[in-house]
Amino acid sequence: MTSRAALERLAFGLFARQGFDETTVDDIAAAAGIGRRTFFRYFASKNDLVWGDFEEHLTRLRRLLNETDPAVPPVEAIRRAVVEFNRFDPKEVPWHRQRMRLILEVPTLQADATLRYASWRAIITEFVAARTGLPPTEMVPLLAGNVVLAAAISAYEHWLSREDEPGLSALLDETIRQVAAGLATVLDLAGTPAPP
Repeated sequence: MTSRAALERLAFGLFARQGFDETTVDDIAAAAGIGRRTFFRYFASKNDLVWGDFEEHLTRLRRLLNETDPAVPPVEAIRRAVVEFNRFDPKEVPWHRQRMRLILEVPTLQADATLRYASWRAIITEFVAARTGLPPTEMVPLLAGNVVLAAAISAYEHWLSREDEPGLSALLDETIRQVAAGLATVLDLAGTPAPP
């Protein structure tokens, strides 16, 4: 019996041995003992396989932010949500490391990453817009979305560059704290947070 998780693991093994670009959907399907059509019941493309259930993850990030007590300052709410969003069971960490290495290092996946990260960034932007009462097209929400995304990607790049690096959660926490002071000042200048 095939599952999304089993296909991901099998494909990641092929990517590690053959390279992402050199591995075809047909290679993955053959290794799984399924037809090409069956592969496409699980994933729309090879790129989608690498990202896993990204839409479900985005829903979780939005929920983490929306469930934050309105009394918690926006930057603190974002820090907590992003750290929790990126917390993984220790036995899943090696798979997540491999997934993120592909996403951040394989040139073929870069255009796809740009589109998906735009969706991630929009969640932060919309949260800040709701908390400040500003439209999401205003500079402050846009800045917050871009800065938090850059901080998260920087933490991931650092984590991937060193196998002996402390946990990902600690790096994300530290990275977002580094930008929090500047963001907090910008958010304060934007005005009193709007009620939820």
